[in-house]
Amino acid sequence: MRAHLQEIVFDCSDPSGLARFWAGLLGGAAVDRAPDWSYVDPPESVRIAFQRVPEGKAGKNRLHLDLEVPEVGAAADAATGRGAVRVGGTVTDDQGSFQVMRDPEGNEFCFVTG
Repeated sequence: MRAHLQEIVFDCSDPSGLARFWAGLLGGAAVDRAPDWSYVDPPESVRIAFQRVPEGKAGKNRLHLDLEVPEVGAAADAATGRGAVRVGGTVTDDQGSFQVMRDPEGNEFCFVTG
């Protein structure tokens, strides 16, 4: 038996707000299924969902998303305009470039090229 990845779920305090943030980055429409559950279905990608939990984020993510973009700096600029925060500077090596980011609730993700 093989499993099929249906969705990636983020624990958060504001499901609706995060669904709108990620819809702005990835495309698709934010959907509020219930007060404690929202999601976005980005084109040609797996569903990203957000569920309300009572505790706040503590520590570094054990998992993060890498988002391939044509230009890391432009993507980071656009994301900061939506409420994301850069973590450090852009790193470039023989494989390409990446910029670590945090979404409005502090969840880490990266913009990558290469």
